[in-house]
Amino acid sequence: MKFTYYGHSCFLLETQGKSILFDPFISPNELANSVDINGIDCDYILVSHGHQDHIEDLVPIAKRTQAKVIGSWELGFYLEENGISNYHTMNCGGAYSFDFGELYMTTAVHSSSYKGRYLGVAAGFVISNNESCFYYSGDTALTMDMQLLVQRFDIQTAALPIGGNYTMDYIDAEVASTFIQCDKIIGVHHSTFPPIAINKEDAVKYFNSKGKELKILQIEEQIEIQ
Repeated sequence: MKFTYYGHSCFLLETQGKSILFDPFISPNELANSVDINGIDCDYILVSHGHQDHIEDLVPIAKRTQAKVIGSWELGFYLEENGISNYHTMNCGGAYSFDFGELYMTTAVHSSSYKGRYLGVAAGFVISNNESCFYYSGDTALTMDMQLLVQRFDIQTAALPIGGNYTMDYIDAEVASTFIQCDKIIGVHHSTFPPIAINKEDAVKYFNSKGKELKILQIEEQIEIQ
């Protein structure tokens, strides 16, 4: 699997010959002004929840690429209203097989709305195939439900929010990594806005002190995950 970071909680995962874009929020992010959203090609777009900082670029990218959008049931109505018919809706605890592998929609403890409109429950995703098993928690608090994932999946790499204020911080993210039995974490949802600014060096050192690895990527940085 190849992971490309586009800032905040937006990233592209390439696996099984398919490109999957998560939570497209790029153009309003001043830290990501080097990224041209018209240069991003994807086969799928996964949406964890409806907040502006996760879907602001969803409609233009979906229309241009004709990618299949995957998200909550309620998101489907929003997509239809914006002229997008290529989508697949799910809900927490649901699993579905796609050509990139099995996709499982996980519980997240967070709100979900767009400009005051309810867009379904917040969620995360696990992608499992013969290349690896990857977990993206979406925006969430630390929750004991994460421990249930190890009953079904052997998670190799996880992307977790570490910015605090609206989600768990890096201290809780380290506990989450223990819950999911995964020592390789990619930090997302941090530093974009003042309330979620962090000391990145402190966060990395904290994980290291627990014998774990926290990767904090630069925008447009690519890494291979296994």
